[in-house]
Amino acid sequence: MNRRSFLEQSSALIGLIAAATRVRASVPTPTPTPVSVSVSAPQARFRKLELQRAPVAGFQYHQGGTLWPSLQVGAALDLVREPDNAYDPRAVRVEWRGRKLGYLPRLDNAAASQLLDRGQALRAEILRLRDSHNPWERVEFAVFLVAREAFP
Repeated sequence: MNRRSFLEQSSALIGLIAAATRVRASVPTPTPTPVSVSVSAPQARFRKLELQRAPVAGFQYHQGGTLWPSLQVGAALDLVREPDNAYDPRAVRVEWRGRKLGYLPRLDNAAASQLLDRGQALRAEILRLRDSHNPWERVEFAVFLVAREAFP
């Protein structure tokens, strides 16, 4: 997938999410009826939709080298929005266990930053680790949109 088609698909996805949020907000919620019997509600199920894959930008400038021996494929990463970042107003920081590994690359952070700004749940996980001298090749991760599944 080339960059242009990815950005077009991401923009379309953001528009759909925004429209769904507006529709959900405009539907009046019924007043709950008190129930005297304790009924266990079904567990909510979530689905992950992969939005993108990227290397960790700036891995060599942050705590990546120190954390490298502890990182594992499949490890969960946190995405933290940095709207006041002096270098990039769309910056999305990548953290592992509360420690900064680097950033989502500047050329690839438009969709993720907009979704995070709108309060959308995004998750990330390490896909590949490569012992390379090139810091752009060391950690590849995926960004996922988390959506609640409808019950049948």
